[in-house]
Amino acid sequence: MRNNTKIVVLVFAIFLNACETEKSETKKNSSAEDNLYFGYKPPGLTPEIFVPKNSTSQDWKFGNTDSLSMDEFYFTYTGNNPFENPVVVYRNEGSYYNVNKYTFSHNPSDSNILYSRWNYIERTDSGWSKIKSLGPMFEREDWGIMVMSVSSKGTFVFDDYKSNDVIRMSRIINGEREEPKLLGKHINTGKWTCHPFIAPDESYLIWGSEREDGYGKSDNYISFRQQDDSWGPAINMGDKINSELEENGAHLTRDGKYLLFSRHEEKVREDGTTYWESKQYWVDARIIETLRIHQ
Repeated sequence: MRNNTKIVVLVFAIFLNACETEKSETKKNSSAEDNLYFGYKPPGLTPEIFVPKNSTSQDWKFGNTDSLSMDEFYFTYTGNNPFENPVVVYRNEGSYYNVNKYTFSHNPSDSNILYSRWNYIERTDSGWSKIKSLGPMFEREDWGIMVMSVSSKGTFVFDDYKSNDVIRMSRIINGEREEPKLLGKHINTGKWTCHPFIAPDESYLIWGSEREDGYGKSDNYISFRQQDDSWGPAINMGDKINSELEENGAHLTRDGKYLLFSRHEEKVREDGTTYWESKQYWVDARIIETLRIHQ
């Protein structure tokens, strides 16, 4: 038990060490503060690099301290970064020296249930529950779910890298969860089709994919829900959001005001080895409406 405790303490220390000490800031006048968004100056219709402020240990709360388990523990985020996931779980899956990390995303339909891939957690009187599986309908050896997106109606949309990069959807019909179904070929076309995001009201779907009509590598695409309830054509989100580099992972803030996405660039070290450099961007969510008008 003593060695296991040391390992948890070590993981906790490493986690906190990644959060730099909070720097003092000069006070802003009240009119400037009124124009801030969680302490950040928001962008317009042109994407800008999102640079999060330095986190502190106070921004993360260590959970389940009353019933601490060496097999699974979590942190909840209480800081002012509007894009940070609310809960991060560390779970032992084979060895205390190989602890896996699960990030649980916001759920627009029920803040008491959060999802991560084929798993979910529930809010309890003492914090968050242990990780629970969505069951054999989603936890399958032949599927590789990376991102699970949930609408306000409880519809699941998720990717699958083990099945030639496809996106599936599962709705709730008459109170029952339906078997996941592949979306149409106009969505499941191209390479690296992944990282879906369904709008809370299900009016559109965004995902990343590499296609011949793209700007280079993976681009963000969007499809709007049609009057007959079908999904419209895949629309490249344009050169403001996409480039010759790799873009994906677009999703909204909880209030729907801003769209966040990632841009990745492969770089070469002096010794010839390569690595990926990633940057986050954000833009006013009204940019989605400009695409809807021209669909």
